[in-house]
Amino acid sequence: MNKSTAQKITAATLLVALGIIYGDIGTSPLYVMKAIIGQREISKLLVYGGISCIFWTLTFQTTFKYVLMTLSADNHGEGGVFSLYALVKRFGKGKLVIPTILGATTLLADGIITPPISVTSAVEGLRDIVPNIPILPIVIVIISGLFFFQRFGTQKVGFFFGPAMVVWFSMLFVLGFVQILEHPAILTALNPVYAYELLVEYPHGFWLLGAVFLCTTGAEALYSDLGHCGKENIRTTWVFVKIALVVNYLGQASWLMNQSNHFLEGRNPFYTIMPQWFLFAGVVISTFAAIIASQALISGSFTLINEAVSLNFWPRVTMKNPTNFKGQIYIPSVNTILWVGCILMVLYFRTSSNMEAAYGFSITIAMLMTTVLLNYYLIYIKKMNRVLITLIITVFVVIEISFFVANIIKIKERWMFLFFELFIFMTMYVWYFSRKINNKLVKFTNLSEYTAMFQELSNDITIPKYSTHLIYLSKADRNYEIEEKILNSIFSKKPKRADVYWFFHINRTNSPFDLNYEVIELLDDKVIKIVLNIGFRIQPKVELYFKRIVQNLIDNKELNLHVRADGSTKYNSEPDFKFVIIEKFLSVENEFAIRDGLLLNSYYILKNMSLSDTRAFGLDKSDVVLEEIPIVYQPISKLELDRKVIS
Repeated sequence: MNKSTAQKITAATLLVALGIIYGDIGTSPLYVMKAIIGQREISKLLVYGGISCIFWTLTFQTTFKYVLMTLSADNHGEGGVFSLYALVKRFGKGKLVIPTILGATTLLADGIITPPISVTSAVEGLRDIVPNIPILPIVIVIISGLFFFQRFGTQKVGFFFGPAMVVWFSMLFVLGFVQILEHPAILTALNPVYAYELLVEYPHGFWLLGAVFLCTTGAEALYSDLGHCGKENIRTTWVFVKIALVVNYLGQASWLMNQSNHFLEGRNPFYTIMPQWFLFAGVVISTFAAIIASQALISGSFTLINEAVSLNFWPRVTMKNPTNFKGQIYIPSVNTILWVGCILMVLYFRTSSNMEAAYGFSITIAMLMTTVLLNYYLIYIKKMNRVLITLIITVFVVIEISFFVANIIKIKERWMFLFFELFIFMTMYVWYFSRKINNKLVKFTNLSEYTAMFQELSNDITIPKYSTHLIYLSKADRNYEIEEKILNSIFSKKPKRADVYWFFHINRTNSPFDLNYEVIELLDDKVIKIVLNIGFRIQPKVELYFKRIVQNLIDNKELNLHVRADGSTKYNSEPDFKFVIIEKFLSVENEFAIRDGLLLNSYYILKNMSLSDTRAFGLDKSDVVLEEIPIVYQPISKLELDRKVIS
């Protein structure tokens, strides 16, 4: 995606932004005021203070932090915790890995609770029409259908999202505006003094921040979706969205101040401000908005895992492109995990009120981790004044820590949810750090020193030809280096004779959509190294890219084989390619430190469960040879053995 294109403002891009970006934060009026009031007696301090807290949270947290500041931290037009990490990781010297893993973990966790709370809150409106209607079966059917259709892509229904969200936000505005006319004094609730009084004077008022925070939970997802339409489109549409949200919250507050009951008694202010004749249509529109919000979180989870795989934070998993649309990914394993998690959430919590009590804790952590990464961005990339940065970051940290503390009491409501988050965190932690340990023990050598041996082997007709093109995937990022294990594979035991030896290195860049290559010819038409520079949002289809590169070299007459020009024979018109994949396994001779042992054993368990290199790199099995070699960290040659002489 070209950066300038992504930021171009048109009616179509504004519509796309409304349909993609605001699903989560846009559906918050369904449950926020209900969560704030809860079982408490309705009073001016509670209602006015709640509205004031909502307004200033949306202003500081969503508008200032995310819309104005964090959106500027784009990585070639892309956003999200991994894009931000890719920008600043060289300045953190390893310190930013844990914040990144925590941020990604909590964002994925959000994908398991947002669909249940949004859809359940919307469908519960049917009880005002049919009091005894069973809500749970309807919610489960809607959520299951949503996950089922992920495999087909969203392009067929995606064009409905923008207009549907225009209808949604217009409905929010109109419903709220009508109620404000009944109680215009409610506009004074925007005064920050009411927020201060609620937190200080209302009994246990500080803990209400846990409910207030629900109004901004979609801000992190808003940043993650930056690449879909650009920051200028998001900033422009946010003006309309924020006005609609604030007016609707004010409308709900106005109704609360005008109605005669002192308690909500299970009612939802969002639906009670609707005229009775409009109620069914309102429930339908709300349900569509909740589905769109859920879709945004699911698609965001797929993108997040794709980036995690590319940046070595997650095991390789099956990824599919259900459509030809750029960036649209379907990951079956993630889809299944999210679906099972969402259904379990629905069955465990049963009502949106119970979900509200558990919602928000994870996102406070995600926001804090983004603040940590943003701090590095402002210091090292934007190079802003340090005093100003300290002031800005301090404000955000104080707000987010306050929300975090207020949300801590939700732990008891969501203890089972912690197991899911722990699983995600440990998977990322193990995969990242064990690969670091593993890669430290890979030995490299200068490939140019062996060119004479390659020439001799290639011309030695006493050895049967193994392949015309012999290709190895290499981790060596220096142009003239190669792993010792690859040289051993070629020259040891049964030498592998070929016309051309290729060494293919995949270089993951910090830019999301890079796709270019370099060719280093160490021996004319014999020993060639290719470096494929590929962005962290692109899937590495190695065989496809390799064959295209070879064809380019042949077409440009840069490759001259001594058989047919393309490596084929008179018996076979297809070029003869053979990829050699070297699979490593832990030798029984190893002795580990406790931490390294746990990490490495867990890593190889995960590796066996994940995709093989053949499938992960898009290789045809018929073109691949697998070789297994042991990884020895404590070589047996270093062991001291005493010989006992028996006379």
